[in-house]
Amino acid sequence: MPDTCCACSGANAAHTASTVPVVTLDGPAGVGKTTLAKRLADALGVAYLDTGAMFRTLAWKLGPGAHELPEGDLRARLEGFCFALSGAGGASVLSCNGVPVGEEIRTEEVAALASRIATLPVVRERLKAAQQALGASCALVVEGRDMGTVVFPTARHKFFLDATPEERARRRCQQLEAQGQPADLATIAAQIRERDDMDRNRAVAPLRAADDAVTVDTTSLDIDGVFAELTRHINARGGL
Repeated sequence: MPDTCCACSGANAAHTASTVPVVTLDGPAGVGKTTLAKRLADALGVAYLDTGAMFRTLAWKLGPGAHELPEGDLRARLEGFCFALSGAGGASVLSCNGVPVGEEIRTEEVAALASRIATLPVVRERLKAAQQALGASCALVVEGRDMGTVVFPTARHKFFLDATPEERARRRCQQLEAQGQPADLATIAAQIRERDDMDRNRAVAPLRAADDAVTVDTTSLDIDGVFAELTRHINARGGL
C-alpha cells in the first residue's frame, strides 16, 4: 500500500468498495472490533482503519455543542478537516490535519459526543466520503458501525460482531482499569445501553448487520476464538 493515504472529509468519492480489497467489521462498542481488526490487518498485510476514531476526533475537536450548530456552520467547519492513514496492520496511524490521533479521544465523554454527532446527516456524509476515498487507494480492514451496510456495501468480506451489554461493560472496565482510569461497571453498562439505543435507532445509517454479513456473537468467545472464525470465513472465500 502507499506510505500514506489521504482523504479530506469533504472529498468526493465516486467508487465502490469493489475497487480495492476491503474487510468490514461492524458492531457495537466493546465487542473487540479494534483488537480483531488490527490482528486481521496484520495477518493480511493491509491497512487498518478505525472509523469510530474519525467520529471521535471530530467530536473532540468540534466540542460539546457541535450537534446543535446550524447545518451550514457545521458543514463549513467540517471542510477544515483532512484525514490520512499511514502504515499497515496494527501499526497503521490515523492522522487529522497532519497530527496523529491519540488517546485524547478515548474517553467515555468523547464517545458520548461522537454518538451525538453521528446522528447528523452532514457529519456522516462527510466522513463517508473520506472513508471511501481512503478505501480507493488502500486495501483495508475497516471497523465501525455501518461499514458493510453504507460505506462499503460491496466489500468482499463483511462481519458483524456482537455481545451482551453486560459483557461489553465488563470488558470496557477491564480496559480502563488497565489504563489506570476509574471504572464503575454499573455506570459503564448504562452508558453502553444509551449508546446502543442511539446507534441502533438513529434515522441515518442505524447500527445493524448487513444482509450478507457473517454475524459472530463474541460473548462467550475469546479473541483467539473470534479471530479463528473470521479467518475461516475469509479463507473459505479465497482470501482477500
